[in-house]
Parts: sequence; structure tokens; C-alpha cells
Amino acid sequence: MASIDRFPEMVEGQTGVPDCQVFAEGFSGPARAAILGASAIAGAAGGLALAGAPDIRGAAWGVLGVSAIAGGVLSTWSPCGYSSISLLRPTGRGAKAVADWLPTFAMHGAGYALGALILGTALGGIGAILGFAGFGTAALVMLALVGLIYGAHQLDFLRVPYPQRRAQVPHDARVRFSKPVVGGLYGLALGLDYMTYVQTPLLYLITLAAVLTGNIPEAIAMIALFNLGRYLPVAASALPVNDYQIQAWLARNQERAAMADGAILVALGAAFAVAALA
Repeated sequence: MASIDRFPEMVEGQTGVPDCQVFAEGFSGPARAAILGASAIAGAAGGLALAGAPDIRGAAWGVLGVSAIAGGVLSTWSPCGYSSISLLRPTGRGAKAVADWLPTFAMHGAGYALGALILGTALGGIGAILGFAGFGTAALVMLALVGLIYGAHQLDFLRVPYPQRRAQVPHDARVRFSKPVVGGLYGLALGLDYMTYVQTPLLYLITLAAVLTGNIPEAIAMIALFNLGRYLPVAASALPVNDYQIQAWLARNQERAAMADGAILVALGAAFAVAALA
């Protein structure tokens, strides 16, 4: 079996591509249970601190904002995350190649920003129509339930609905448009968050939080933070490493990313539950 790390070392002129399979090491049931328990305990402690904060709304916003960025970063472990790193790369090597690539990187970010504007406006508007107005007790209970349920799902203790559009960004765009345009289209598709595969259920928690704000600017900001987390890993393309090395690293850490996602969700769920009850 050929390692993806050795892909660039193929014999020059070879036209075939060797099978490359990089399997992430799974986590045992006891290990996942330990992660769940530790996350719940840490989250509960954080919930007590959250309940004692002078401005619980502001504190909850801060916790959710950091979690949104983390969720965006974790969504890199998705078909579209791998694809973006593979396709939206400098052509060639060196400082000039990176400089020529910067418009693609900028357009990719602009696409994410537009996606956040569209999705955030919709979610904030829905929340306003439904009468939500921030993170009161009822809102904290809803966030707690979503965090605990989807955290247990991600840690493989539950199976619950996982709504998503099982689609990939359009690969053929790369042969029809310039690379900056492709970067913008990719950014918009991924910035709408539900147009492709959803690999991190943290997105569901952030979506709910955006609705619960009942405020369009705040909802846009919430989705923008998630999208920022999705966007930043593409900056790795400016480093002197090839995409095969990056993707091999992602593949080796696929299960760790899933466990981190579940741990964050459980911790958030426990924190919001304690804060709501305190």
C-alpha cells in the first residue's frame, strides 16, 4: 500500500496513481466515554462561572463566538475542506507564486463573507419573527439539549438526524473559470454552510444560537465567526508544503477532530444546562 506522504516521490513520467489509503486510528468505547465524562465535568464547571458572570448574555455570546470559530476549523475535515486545500493552491512555488495566489485567497474570503451575510440575515430574521431576543433561560436550555445530544452523536453514543445536503462543491468550475473566480464560488458555497456536506454538528448549535439572537446583525456575526474558522485553514496553502502532505495530516487526525467536536459540544451542552438551572 502506498502512503499518501510518498505520493510526490513517484517515478518521474509515471502516469498511474498508486492507491493511497490513510486510515485514522479510531477511539475505543472506554476512551470515548472518558472524553464524554471529562467534557461534561469541565462544561459544568464552566456553566457555574457563566451563571455567575455579571453579564450572562455577553458571556454566553463570547463562549459561542469562540466555539463558532473552532467549529469552522473542525469543518476542514470534510470532503469540501480537502477539496479546497487541493484546488485553491498557488500555481508553482516561491514568493511570486504565493503573491499570484493572494487574489484567490481574498476572493475565497469574500465568498465566505457573502455566505455569512445571506445565511445570517435569514437566521436572524427567522429568530425575530419567532420572538427570540437573546440567551435567556429558555434559550440556554435549547442550546444545552442540542449540545448534549449532538455531542453524544459525534462521540458515537447516539444516532440522531444529521440534516445536510450531501453535495460537493463543483469540481468542474476549475476548468471553466479563473482560479480567483473559483475561489469566490467555493467560498460562497461553503459560506452558506448547508449547501454541501456538514461534518461538524457544531454548525447546528451555532445555527440555533444565530436564530435565538433574534437580531440580524448578531446572527450574521455568529455565522461569520464560523465561516472565519472555515476560511483560515486555506492559508496553509501559502506554506512550503504540498497539498498531499496537508491532506495526509488531515486524514491521520480525522478521528481526533471528530472527538474534539463531540467534546466541545458536550462541554457546551453541560455549561448551558448548569447556567440555565443555576
